[in-house]
Amino acid sequence: MSELKRSLSANTTIALVIGGIIGSGIFMKPALMASQLGSPWLLLSAWVVAGVVTLFGALSNAEVACMFPETGGQYVFFQKMYGNGFAFLYGWSAFAVFNTAGNASVAWVFSQYINYFIELPRLAPAAELATIWHIPYIGDIHPLENLGVKSMTILLILILTTINYFSVNYGGALQRFLTILKAVAIVVLIGGILFSRKGSMQHLHETLPSSPQGWAMVGAYMAAISGAFWGYDGWNNICFVAGEVKNPQRNIPRSLFLGLSFCILVYTLVNLAYIYVLPIGQLAASPFVASEAATVTWGLIGGSLIALLVILSTLGSTNANVLSTARVTYAMGDGNRLFAWAGKTQPKFQTPGNALWLNAIWTVVLIISGSFDMLTDMLIFVSWFFYGMSGLGVFLLRSRMKDFPRQYKVWGYPLVPICFVAFVAFFLCSTLITDIQHYRDGSAPIINSLLGLLITAIGIPVYFLSKKKGTTV
Repeated sequence: MSELKRSLSANTTIALVIGGIIGSGIFMKPALMASQLGSPWLLLSAWVVAGVVTLFGALSNAEVACMFPETGGQYVFFQKMYGNGFAFLYGWSAFAVFNTAGNASVAWVFSQYINYFIELPRLAPAAELATIWHIPYIGDIHPLENLGVKSMTILLILILTTINYFSVNYGGALQRFLTILKAVAIVVLIGGILFSRKGSMQHLHETLPSSPQGWAMVGAYMAAISGAFWGYDGWNNICFVAGEVKNPQRNIPRSLFLGLSFCILVYTLVNLAYIYVLPIGQLAASPFVASEAATVTWGLIGGSLIALLVILSTLGSTNANVLSTARVTYAMGDGNRLFAWAGKTQPKFQTPGNALWLNAIWTVVLIISGSFDMLTDMLIFVSWFFYGMSGLGVFLLRSRMKDFPRQYKVWGYPLVPICFVAFVAFFLCSTLITDIQHYRDGSAPIINSLLGLLITAIGIPVYFLSKKKGTTV
């Protein structure tokens, strides 16, 4: 097996976790979550609960990552837990659904906020709707819609792929720089709003008159948790590059705990800042809540400042994703299961160059065909199915590999992984039921959870076909 250099330091791994998490979620999801819950306290609790659940999953994954500190993350873990077939299915869905769709989604938000400063060109409405791709029982796709934003998104993906192709150190250095800028900007945002004296803590006690009750509240809370999960997604980037981390047994769990704890605190404070200056009704009705909160605090200049913050944040998150997610494709190619040439290390720069460009090409396809909401809803459902299976695998490995040396064991075992797996199972069932209900009542054109599972299931015949032929796809 070809080897990648262990060149990622402790500071870089922490930056990867924070940079991979803090992206578009905190700027795009709070308004929708507020409209779903109708209560400031429930909104804050959803971010905390989602963060704690994510932390439980991260700590569980860290035990396995330290047992097998190899590049490829969950793909390698699933090989040890469930065998090559399930690992292939994960790698397929990572490539076809959540890794590349995640890259596309975050980069999309970057381009939308570039559009805040520079109006990107669009086709006439009739021209945008002239080309329609219809998927039976799924819905319609408009590839020419919002063409300027899509073009900017594609350009960003290609530029960051090129940077990481030439050197993982260049990519890591860029990530550290962007993470520092992002952290400073968010601290200024939180402090500027909370100490502005232009809001009121009485907003915490207001509720929407249409707040759901009973079992409807359970479904609404799980839907809000899904939005918060998107905000925390990217925490497992460090597992993808475990084979390139210096002293992985120490740095992997440390970076996950410190990085996620920081993000939970930041997200809670940012949402508290929103609530401080915006009543819950105004917050719920605002698609760009961060810009509106900044405008209340600083005037029109606030909108420009927050737009710049979003650009920096999503740039850092996109770079972290491009740097990390190609490692799954690399691991699958290196294991002669999918696109064998993607497992070749670039001889001069010692980077997974082919995997980087393969991911970039498919990401471009998703950008052209998708939309932000479709991509995020689909990828969250599929990715959390596999996160849950990874947490369950901790118990399997404890049983099958009792004598395997573990330099790190998940804190609070078995309670922490049990709580994680149980919550994920409930979340998936609730999301599926809610998606189907929304599709049946006409409030959603697509059952996003089933769409994600369908794309994932395509990997099953692909696996058996490649296995039967004895060759890779």
